[in-house]
Amino acid sequence: MKKVAIITARGGSKRIPRKNIRPFLGKPIMAYSIEAALSSGIFDEVMVSTEDEEIAKLAEKYGAKVPFYRSEKTSGDFAGTNDVLLEVLQEYEKRGELFDFGCCIYPTAPFVTADKLREASKRLLEGDADTLIPVVEFSYPPKRAMVIRDGLLQFGNVKYIDSRSQDLEKEYHDVGQFYCFKTEAFRKNGKLMLGKILPYVVSEMEVQDIDNESDWQIAEIKYQAMTGKIGENA
Repeated sequence: MKKVAIITARGGSKRIPRKNIRPFLGKPIMAYSIEAALSSGIFDEVMVSTEDEEIAKLAEKYGAKVPFYRSEKTSGDFAGTNDVLLEVLQEYEKRGELFDFGCCIYPTAPFVTADKLREASKRLLEGDADTLIPVVEFSYPPKRAMVIRDGLLQFGNVKYIDSRSQDLEKEYHDVGQFYCFKTEAFRKNGKLMLGKILPYVVSEMEVQDIDNESDWQIAEIKYQAMTGKIGENA
C-alpha cells in the first residue's frame, strides 16, 4: 500500500500575508507539518502542493518534495481542498504513480504530530471507513446558542431554552488540521466530507484557527503549553 502526505500551501493568503511560511516560534509554520509527516515514517511521499516558488524552496529545505506546481485553477481564492487533492492525485497518475492512502495536512497546523498521524492512519486502515477527520467538542452546546435579531437577543432554537448543557448530545466541529483518506473512496465521493467518516477527537488545547494576529499569538501559547518548548531558530 502506497501512502502520500499532501501539504496544501498556496501563496495567496489574504488575512495574514504569507501565512504559510511566516515564522512560528522560530521557524516557518509550514515546517511543523512537513516534519510531522516525515517523522511519522508512514508515507512513501511527503509533498507540498503550491504555486509559489518561495514556498516550494522552503518545502524542499525542510525535506518535502514539490514534484509539480499547482495549476492556475487550483491556486485562486475559491479553489477548495477537494479540488487541490484531486489535481495532485491526477498529476501523480500522469507520472505513473498511484497511491492507495492519502493524508491532507494543512500548512498552518503546528499541533499535528507524528504520533497523531500514525494513530489516525492505523485507525482508518483497520476499518471500512472512507475518511478520518480530527474534531473537537464545542465548548458550549450550539443548541443553546443565542442570536441577535432586530437588535434584540433571543434563543436561536427555543426548543432548548430550558435544556441543561449536560443533558444535550455532544456536538463536534472539524479542527482544520489534517484529513486521512482512502484514495479510491475519495475519488468516488468527490469530497472528504462524504462517505463513512471516522472521528478523531482532540483536546481543545491542541486546536486553534489561525486567521488573524490574535489567533497567531494564542496558537503559539497553546503550542508551548502542549510541548513545553519555546521553539527553534529557523
